[in-house]
Amino acid sequence: MTAFVAVVCSTVPAAAATTPATWWKPAVGATWQMQFTGKLDTSIAADVYDIDGADATKAQVTQLHAAGRKVLCYVDAGSWEDWRADAARFPAAVRGKALDGWAGEQWLDIRQWDTLRPILADRFATCKAKGFDAVDPDNMDGYANPTGFPLTAADQLLFNRRVADLAHSLGLAVGLKNDLDQITKLQPSFDFAVNESCLQWKECALLTPFITAGKPVFHVEYKASLCPTPAGLRFSSIRKNLRLDAFRAAC
Repeated sequence: MTAFVAVVCSTVPAAAATTPATWWKPAVGATWQMQFTGKLDTSIAADVYDIDGADATKAQVTQLHAAGRKVLCYVDAGSWEDWRADAARFPAAVRGKALDGWAGEQWLDIRQWDTLRPILADRFATCKAKGFDAVDPDNMDGYANPTGFPLTAADQLLFNRRVADLAHSLGLAVGLKNDLDQITKLQPSFDFAVNESCLQWKECALLTPFITAGKPVFHVEYKASLCPTPAGLRFSSIRKNLRLDAFRAAC
């Protein structure tokens, strides 16, 4: 999990012409749960669940749908994880420095879209086949971190828009994970935001373009003292522990 970012232009992939006309549009204020470790607890009363796309089964997604939930497919988009089943598909040339604090993860050279696109397309297609409603792509802010590559703001903006277009081409909604410095430019391409620790870093106001556009901010804090949501922001806020197991406290 990560954070931050900044500016500039883009091109629209040719695949946009085949993009479905619509996909799920989550509402501001929807309640949510995020769980990536431990046995999945499907009993929590939340409108939206965010779970690991590779680990989750189609049966679990179906069960959540039967309970009236929408389901986000967590996928790592901007970094490599050595434990994933498709880890060998990433050539050494696209893998950079290790992510600070996250064993087994390395930043990706997001400029190498021709290499990364088919891998991400297959991951998103798996989300679609399992019945997920949306994608939660992580580590969308490499240029603001020590990746080992000379990534620019323009590189990041282009990559993030490509990821959003790829999800939409499959009829999946897509969220922007953190990447606060580029929110004004990226908000039109995304259907919601997922934020970690904006209260801790005093950055929550930067996310308001999503709320203004009628798109929810799914917000999580990891410190109990920071759980209350600032008045008027209308975020969907919860507190979790860093294990990201079933524990959830609503703010």
